[in-house]
Amino acid sequence: MPAAPDFPPAPDRVAPQRALISLSDKTGLEDAARTLHDLGVELVSTGGTRAAIAGFGLPVKDVADLTGFPEMMDGRVKTLHPVVHGGLLGVRDAADHAEAMATHGIGPIDIVWVDLYPFESTVASGGAFDAVVENIDIGGPAMIRSGSKNHGYVAVAVDGESIGLILEALKADGATTLDLRKRLAARAFARTAAYDAAVSGWFAGQVGDAAPARKSISGALAQTLRYGENPHQTGAFYRTGEARPGVANARQLQGKELGYNNIADADAAYELVAEFEAPACVIVKHANPCGVAVGHDLTEAYARALECDAVSAFGGVIAVNRTLGGADAKLITDIFTEVVIAPGADDEALAIFAARKNLRLLLTDGLPDPLAAGEVFRSVAGGFLVQGRDRSRIAPSDLKIVTRRQPTPQEVDDMLFAFTVAKHVKSNAIVYAKDGQTAGIGAGQMNRRDSARIAAIRAREAGEAKGLAHSLAQGSACASEAFFPFADGLLEAVAAGATAVIQPGGSIRDDEVIAAADEAGVAMAFTGVRVFRH
Repeated sequence: MPAAPDFPPAPDRVAPQRALISLSDKTGLEDAARTLHDLGVELVSTGGTRAAIAGFGLPVKDVADLTGFPEMMDGRVKTLHPVVHGGLLGVRDAADHAEAMATHGIGPIDIVWVDLYPFESTVASGGAFDAVVENIDIGGPAMIRSGSKNHGYVAVAVDGESIGLILEALKADGATTLDLRKRLAARAFARTAAYDAAVSGWFAGQVGDAAPARKSISGALAQTLRYGENPHQTGAFYRTGEARPGVANARQLQGKELGYNNIADADAAYELVAEFEAPACVIVKHANPCGVAVGHDLTEAYARALECDAVSAFGGVIAVNRTLGGADAKLITDIFTEVVIAPGADDEALAIFAARKNLRLLLTDGLPDPLAAGEVFRSVAGGFLVQGRDRSRIAPSDLKIVTRRQPTPQEVDDMLFAFTVAKHVKSNAIVYAKDGQTAGIGAGQMNRRDSARIAAIRAREAGEAKGLAHSLAQGSACASEAFFPFADGLLEAVAAGATAVIQPGGSIRDDEVIAAADEAGVAMAFTGVRVFRH
């Protein structure tokens, strides 16, 4: 490990004399370049950026004038030169550094503004392999890292906000402060780390390496949160750049700032509602759905979802898979709701929601594809877990009927609906459903029997609230997201009124469970697919 040299302390104030600028996105370039020029800062640039600055009528020196070498190899080699990196890395107040700079004609570079080649957007747009490779920036990260390492003297900007902070400091005092340069260096190193993470992740995918030896996750800060799950915990929300419609890419039109739990619940609700082709509504409370239904339109779907568990729905998150209209908004605003997330909303709906100042309305302009590949992450002490997104979808042809009684076509539809919902319920999960509506949901219990009992309680209460003489689970299908290890859970479902059961199968006691189903006269299907969710 290199020992730290005995450098003089870095100065607090540095009045910049020279700035090196190289940008792919030239937004804000003219104003910034003019300000720097007016402040007496010499501008040095490369290629298209140099041409743009010259086009503004400003004097600008080509980096080739510093290095004595032209750009070469299709622009791959232009800033990788001792004159550039010496100007960035040289410790001005260290005698030997100053001597080397003087001997070799290396002038200091006090500001570097680089935004890197658009690698991420090239990948996102479906660029061919060779095009993506050409958009892997080499010189840009090298300059950013050089300048950031030497933050005692160099101010580094990697985005519009960074250069804005530099210009603000220069206009106020004619210099950058050490504190500012440190903060800019931290931001710059985070940018190159994210860039490298994007490159390494893409390359791993290109060579089919699902579990590379090293894996990096990066995100851009979307917002700091008032707190995490609880008020004594810190919280922040980051976007990964994945172009998946949902809470991360939604527009918030109104309401208080989203909280940690709001974001988690909105994500859970929207991922589930996207599973359905028909107009659908999902109501989530504490990361679990408490009501899910489809209908002829959203108004019907919402009313049916609310019927499932109106008590839990109070203060919940509502997701729909169609554009909201005025009639939908009127119904939704009848009870207190924390968040509504939808692909869109018409003007009448927006006006109605606007009267509920605290309701957070998120519009996404699309739905996530339940079948699209992707990764999900979970932290553990000292590491993190990575798995592929659950893209399973069970069709009628996938079902293996294991009982003597065959399910009716309606029961098959109910089983598939219930199993789709169970995929999004915390395990152990039991879902009763009938006619495109959940009747009762049991979530997150330590044993499957208790989940079946809780779901039955919810279904009975929902029936009572609707004025029925029976539970909503009467004649329903029961879905279990993992196999029944014993017959007791199945018998609870039968007692609740279920006439059909869907489960993965695979228990060593499958024969016992099948026999219990036959004795009860219910139909049972195995999916062969477990959709367990911790």
